[in-house]
Amino acid sequence: MGMGIDGLTSGLDTTAIINALIAAESRPQTLMKGKVTSDTALVTAMQALNTKFASLTTQAAALAKPGGLDMYQATSSSDAITAKLGSGAQSTSLDLSVNKLAQAHSVVSAPMTEWPATPAVMTFVKTDGSKTEVTAETGSLDDMAYAINHSAAGISAVKIASGKDAVTGATQYRLQLTAKDTGEANAFTAHQGSIADVDAGTSTKLTDAAGSAVLRTGQDAKVTLWAGTAAEQSITSASNTFAAIAPGIDITVNKLSADPVAVSVSRDAGKVTAAAKDLASAVNVILGSIFTQSTVTAGSGTDGSASAKGGLFTGESTISDAKTKLFSSVTTPVNGLSPASIGINTTKNGDLAFDADAFAAAYAKDPVATEKMLQTIASRVADTAKAISDPYDGALSQRVKGQQSVIDDLNTQIVDWDTRLTNRRASLQAVYTNLEVQLSKMQSQQSWLSAQISSFDAAASKK
Repeated sequence: MGMGIDGLTSGLDTTAIINALIAAESRPQTLMKGKVTSDTALVTAMQALNTKFASLTTQAAALAKPGGLDMYQATSSSDAITAKLGSGAQSTSLDLSVNKLAQAHSVVSAPMTEWPATPAVMTFVKTDGSKTEVTAETGSLDDMAYAINHSAAGISAVKIASGKDAVTGATQYRLQLTAKDTGEANAFTAHQGSIADVDAGTSTKLTDAAGSAVLRTGQDAKVTLWAGTAAEQSITSASNTFAAIAPGIDITVNKLSADPVAVSVSRDAGKVTAAAKDLASAVNVILGSIFTQSTVTAGSGTDGSASAKGGLFTGESTISDAKTKLFSSVTTPVNGLSPASIGINTTKNGDLAFDADAFAAAYAKDPVATEKMLQTIASRVADTAKAISDPYDGALSQRVKGQQSVIDDLNTQIVDWDTRLTNRRASLQAVYTNLEVQLSKMQSQQSWLSAQISSFDAAASKK
């Protein structure tokens, strides 16, 4: 490429001339860039809308599936029992008496200053006969407590100060030993000595020493069903929680109760109402988003004349069709009955209004029919939303893909235009540089000819 000398000979602003020519030739590219900007904004908005439709598909399908509205609540007539729902709950009612609470086995040793035997060994024997031997590094009660706490015995140990020895005045301590888990199976007997000593019958029980005691005996929680009837039955649990005492319900006993406590599982009308409200709200979010981005707003042009500006979705037939289908999926009658009969109403703005009181009243009157209508609506919404947002063949998904292809093609053309304009600029610079060179040569020739003519004139005047 030639070196440009801006107007050195001609006096022309060749750079400005070239820039003007390039600007004129780049107008198609400028228009394409503007198209890419507007189309990208449209694709972004459509992708956001498509995400909302996909989320609605999941939400509605969950309600429409068998058991999707099996929503229950667990109640207890007394704070003696806490009821908690689990999976697979069914309507039921139980009367239970609380006879026992689960507790952890606990013993305390007699006062001592250090472990009374060497080596410092203890053996714990559980209810099932299993034995665990624990050996402390020294006769220190701290070392013995540490060894117990870090053993596999399942027992926690703590050293507790218990006054002075009456004879020596030395500070005395007791070891309190407590099973880490409640229940009869976790009760234990503590022996001073090894497993061999226990088996030989030569060990000493910790609680045989004067001043020692069994603080609590490990026991299971116990409840009685149908007390006072021929079907009376007791159930035990190692903890205070009885898992799945009935399908989908766990109970925790908190205190004794001779009087039967009524525990019941029933359908939760409040949860079903909330589910219906959430579905209507999710549909409204989509309808409102489409309405807002399809609205034409009034404005004025640069010359002051009136103008109108469309929204991103204005004129988008795919989105308009999606809005119509979604609205119809909710508002179309079910078996001749309007959704308004269960509180799902339409408004003059083209969206939905949910009447929780009307839904609750319909549910109280006929829960089966109300749930059936809600599930039918949810199924239609799920099918419609899926047909719109399915990533493979959804109408809106396909529209997004098509528009993205247009953007990609435009971007390719824009890059090609960059190359074309670069080459064109180089060509123009070469032309104008050559023009300056040629003008410079012509000026030089003109100067030479002028000099020659002047010399001829001078010679002629001397004759």
